[in-house]
Amino acid sequence: GERVIIAAHGNSLRALVKYLDNMSEEEILELNIPTGVPLVYEFDENFKPLKRYYLGNADEIAAKAAAVANQGKAK
Repeated sequence: GERVIIAAHGNSLRALVKYLDNMSEEEILELNIPTGVPLVYEFDENFKPLKRYYLGNADEIAAKAAAVANQGKAK
């Protein structure tokens, strides 16, 4: 029943998501975590993730995730 807030940069968050969701290297490379959008995990009593979701408007979240995906691409 406790709430924990973690504020971190993209790669640190990707490492946490990879671990919590047991993602492969290929899967995590495809994941674009939108900047400045709260990512919520709900866990069971054994700290096993039940679900993961972002807080906010779905269209705005998708746009922010796309912006992250496009970072570093040639213009």
